[in-house]
Amino acid sequence: MSLEADGVPTVAVHTQVFARLARNVARVNGTPTLRQAFVPQPVVGLSPQQLRAYVDGADPVAQRPFMQVVLDGLTGELTAEDLAGVGFERSTPRLLEPASEAELHRRFEAERWTDHAPIVLPTEERVAAMLQGSSRKPDEIVGRMRPTNYREAWAYTVEKVAANAVMAGARPEYFPVILAMAASGMTARQSSTTSWAAPAIVNGPIRQQIGMHCGIGALGPYSHANVSIGRAHALLSQNLQGGSVVGDTYMGSIGNAYNYACTWAENEERSPWEPLHVQHGFKADESVVTVFLGGWYTISGYGPRDTWEQRFRHALAACEPYNPPILLLDPSAARGFVERGYVRKQQLIDWMAANATVPAGEYWDDPWVQTLIKPHAVAGVEPWAGMLKAAPDEPVRKYRAQDISVVVLGGETQATWKMVSGSFARAKQVRIDDWR
Repeated sequence: MSLEADGVPTVAVHTQVFARLARNVARVNGTPTLRQAFVPQPVVGLSPQQLRAYVDGADPVAQRPFMQVVLDGLTGELTAEDLAGVGFERSTPRLLEPASEAELHRRFEAERWTDHAPIVLPTEERVAAMLQGSSRKPDEIVGRMRPTNYREAWAYTVEKVAANAVMAGARPEYFPVILAMAASGMTARQSSTTSWAAPAIVNGPIRQQIGMHCGIGALGPYSHANVSIGRAHALLSQNLQGGSVVGDTYMGSIGNAYNYACTWAENEERSPWEPLHVQHGFKADESVVTVFLGGWYTISGYGPRDTWEQRFRHALAACEPYNPPILLLDPSAARGFVERGYVRKQQLIDWMAANATVPAGEYWDDPWVQTLIKPHAVAGVEPWAGMLKAAPDEPVRKYRAQDISVVVLGGETQATWKMVSGSFARAKQVRIDDWR
């Protein structure tokens, strides 16, 4: 699109599963007639001969020879439609027409405004009650969000966030947490084919004030606050970023159950270490939410037992190289590490970074690493530039220490742990107190 804007004839090439998405992105960026050609899926991991067969074959969308589609796109005359661009009306009606409760529920479902579970209808009275949970004005802009790169970012107000909080079944006292999550701009409906979610960790006094659960069953679904706050973040992401439509604005190949609700509270009172927000410069009496891009994998275990180092190395080897883990530790497991000499959380993080290794050939074979990290390595950015020079069988570190997080939660009925994907480098931290 940038090349076309500079007067350079261009044909964008995609695989056919992205046809709707590619055309929609072109449209919302003002170039609805952008010339596009398509090849079959997949393209990763194929031989040069197989890829050449795509070029010599037919465009599966246009049902014409691929190269003919490309040549026509590069040489065809521009039409009035090409030059007209496109405009959008972004405003939406504040209220729906009166209807019965059953009819409204069907409308919300048909419009894809729900997560396909029952919702609380956001009447004026209920939204007004939710707004009492914050001193912010209803028409104040909270933030902007989009489902993926190259889509336009939509702005949303306090009132719009409140409507989604009502739909999720949240209470007014939860509203500052939900607003802070909305202000992060981190979507819980990421359109990436990898099926990301948005794990969020809540720290500070607000956990106790609103009854968030951080003990037994900390990951849910045993707390109304945890579940409804997480669901509100998911719903507002879906509805306020311009949609989350399968095949259009959502392309997660196998999806992710974490997309329903993924908000947890740290058990600061039972932790032997400083909580996540204090570790990153906030005061202990401040309430903060940390929203991660992650939730792609979950690996579980017990310990630390005598063989914990071997078990952790196996788990770290199984974690995806592009997205480092959040280590979730039951308090009894955290104390077990202290007894083994890890009196500071950073010591355990440093050990994980040093022991999360993989042969260089395997590291660079990952599609996300090839797409998003290798360009930095080629440009000379460390530590990746040095890793790119390693022999295929030479061990390289998968993660930097600053990308790994350790959070203590759970009820101490078992010394358990989980590794859930979530890079701190891509996380957003927001003071909840600013949204009270």
